[in-house]
Amino acid sequence: MTLFELAKKNVVRNLSRYALYVGTTIFSIVIYFTFATLKHSHEISALAETSKKISGLMSTSTFILMLFVALFIAYSNAFFLRGRKREVGLYSLLGVRKKQIGLLLLFENIVIGAVSLVIGIILGIFGANALLQLLMRLMDSDLNIGFAFSASAFIETFLVFLAIFLFTSFQGYRVIYRFKLIDLFHADKSGEGVPTAKGWVALTGILTIGVAYWLALQDLMTSSLWKTLGLAMPLLIIGLSVIGSALLFHSVLIFALTWLKGKEHWSWKRLNLLTTSQLLYRIRGNAKTLTLISIISATAITAGGAIFSVYYYAEENVASYTPYTYAWKGEAVEVNGATFESSVEQKTIRTEAQYGERELGVIDESTYRHLLQGLGVAEPAPFKQGEVVWVDPFYDERYSEDLESVELSGQTVDLSTRLEESPLNVMTFGGSFLVVANDMFKTMTEPSETYHVTLTESFKNQRDQSERLAGLGLESFSSAPDVYAETMAVNGALLFVGTFLGLVFLVATGSVIYFKTMTEAEDDRAKYTILQKIGISDRDVRRTVRQQILVVFLAPFALGILHATVALIAFSNLLSMNFTIPVLVWMGVYTTIYAVYYGITVRRFMTAVR
Repeated sequence: MTLFELAKKNVVRNLSRYALYVGTTIFSIVIYFTFATLKHSHEISALAETSKKISGLMSTSTFILMLFVALFIAYSNAFFLRGRKREVGLYSLLGVRKKQIGLLLLFENIVIGAVSLVIGIILGIFGANALLQLLMRLMDSDLNIGFAFSASAFIETFLVFLAIFLFTSFQGYRVIYRFKLIDLFHADKSGEGVPTAKGWVALTGILTIGVAYWLALQDLMTSSLWKTLGLAMPLLIIGLSVIGSALLFHSVLIFALTWLKGKEHWSWKRLNLLTTSQLLYRIRGNAKTLTLISIISATAITAGGAIFSVYYYAEENVASYTPYTYAWKGEAVEVNGATFESSVEQKTIRTEAQYGERELGVIDESTYRHLLQGLGVAEPAPFKQGEVVWVDPFYDERYSEDLESVELSGQTVDLSTRLEESPLNVMTFGGSFLVVANDMFKTMTEPSETYHVTLTESFKNQRDQSERLAGLGLESFSSAPDVYAETMAVNGALLFVGTFLGLVFLVATGSVIYFKTMTEAEDDRAKYTILQKIGISDRDVRRTVRQQILVVFLAPFALGILHATVALIAFSNLLSMNFTIPVLVWMGVYTTIYAVYYGITVRRFMTAVR
C-alpha cells in the first residue's frame, strides 16, 4: 500500500472527525467565490456608479475573508494534528521515518483540501448565482441577471485556496520533525496544571472592561476625551476590550469556578465537583481560544447588527429626507399618478450665526400647514401672534448650531419654537427653514422663488418617471425614487456582505469550539469509562457534559454579545436612532445558529466518550 492510498484510507476513516471542518471550509469557498464573482461580474457593471462601490466592497471583503479562512484552516489543522499524535507515534514505533509520516499527513491534507475545493467551487458556481439574485433583491434592483460565471473569479478562488491548503499541508509536514516519540505517546496525558486566580487580577479584568465600556458610551460630539484622543480613541477601546476579555477568561472565570468549587452544598451534589474540576483543569488552555472567539463574535454581531439596523430603517430615512415624491424649482410640469400637488413660494434671508452668515428659507404659515395636510401629518397648534417657527429635521443639540433670533422685515424676532417634522425635501429646499405668519411673509422685501412638490401613492416603482423628469433639466430637482434606489443599493450590498461574512465568522468560531471540545473528548474517554464502571448513570454523565460544554460555548458568546450591545448602543446614540428591533432580530439569528453548534457538540462528545 502506497502512502497516498493510506492517506485516502485515513481520510475515509476519519470522515466524521473532518466533516464539520470540510463543511465550514466548503461554505467559506462558496462565499469567497460569490464575492469574487461579484467583484469581476460584468452584469454588476450595468449598475453604473453603484458598481464601483460594490466592486470596492467585494474586493475588501474577499481580502478579509481570505485572511480569516487561512487562520481558521491553520488553527483547525493544529487541532487535528494534536488529536493524532498517538497514531503518529505508533507509525514511528513501527519504523516509519519522519519524512514518510510527514508525507502521509501532507497527502491527507491535500486530499481533504482538494475535495473541499472541488465541491466548494462547484457549489459556488450555482450558489453565486442564487446569492447574486438575493443581492439584487436586497438592493431593490430590477436588473435582470442570467446565469453568471466569471473565469477570473474561478481562477482567483482556485489559486487562493490552493495556496492556503498547500501552506497548511507543508506546515503539518514540518511539525512532525519537532515531535519526540515519548511526547507523542504521552500527548493525551499531558495537560494544563490546575490554575489559580488572584483576586486583584480578576478585579483588574472587570475594571478594564468597565473602562472600555465607559469610554465607548461617551458622546462623540461632546466628550473631551474624544476631542483629545481623536482616532486613537477607538483603538484604545478595542485594546482595553481585548485585554479585559483575556483577563476575564484567565482570572475572573477561574476565580468564579474556584469559589463555586469551594461551596460544599453545591460541589458535593451529583457530579458538580467533577464539572468544575474539569473546567478548571483546562481553563488555561482554553483561555486564548475563548478570548479570540469573544472578540470575533463581538465584531460579527456589531457589524451585522449595525448594517442590518441601517438597512431596516432605510425607507424611513428616505421619507425623512424626501417626504414628497418629487420637488423642483421653476415651472410646473405634469406628473403621472400624482395624488397631491402644490406650489411653494419661498423667500431667502441671510442672518448672522455662530460660524458666519447663514441662509434660511422662509415660507408662510398657510403653505406650511397645506404641505403637512398633503402628507397626512398632524398639524401643530396654532402659532402665537407674531411667532416665528424654526423647522430643522436634523437638529442635534450636541453639534447643531442654535439660532436664538433673526431679523425679518427690519425687526428682530425670537426663535423660541423649533419643530423637527419637515414637509419639504432637503435636496431641494435645504434642511432648515422658517415659518412666519401670512401677513409677515407679505411684508418681507426679499424676492420670492416658486417651487413645486408632488406626491404619488408609491415612490418605489417610479424610476422611469423619475428619469423622465430628471431629463427635463428641472432646477434643484429631488426625487424620492432616486434617493431610495441609491440608499437600497449601498445598504443592500453592505447587508449582503455583512451577513455572509458574519456567517463565515460564526460557523468558523463554532467549529473551533467544536474541534477543541472533541480533542478533549479523546482525552476524557478513559475518565468517563471509569465513571460508568463505578455506577454513575448515563443521565448524570450527560448532565456534566452539557454543563462543561455550555460554559465553553456560553462564556465567549455572552461576552461577545455584551461587547456588541455596548458598541451598538454607542452607534445608535451617534446616529440618534433606535436599533432595538433589528439588533434583537440579528442577535436572535446568531444565537440560534450558535445553539445548533452547541447541540451538535454535546451529541458528538457523548458519542466519543461512550
